[in-house]
Amino acid sequence: MQVDENTVRRIARLARISITDDEAKSLESELTGILTWVEQLGEVDTNDVEPMTRVVAQKLKTRDDKVTDGEIADDVVKNAPVVDDRYFVVPKVVE
Repeated sequence: MQVDENTVRRIARLARISITDDEAKSLESELTGILTWVEQLGEVDTNDVEPMTRVVAQKLKTRDDKVTDGEIADDVVKNAPVVDDRYFVVPKVVE
């Protein structure tokens, strides 16, 4: 895929990056090279490859999904300036 100077400037504007004319010229070839490499990756046959999140297979630890209050509610609000029945009291911010 060929990237022209207008495309480079548009990408820079969208990314909120200020670039000079010289930088725009050099970025044309860099972005074209990157996109050409990405197109080459599309040619690789990955149909028989299992999706993976890491190189080494690893079983994640699990725990029961149960709702608790942590049994430390009093400790949590202990240092709060204002508390009402284990809840933080804050000023109203929406009218």
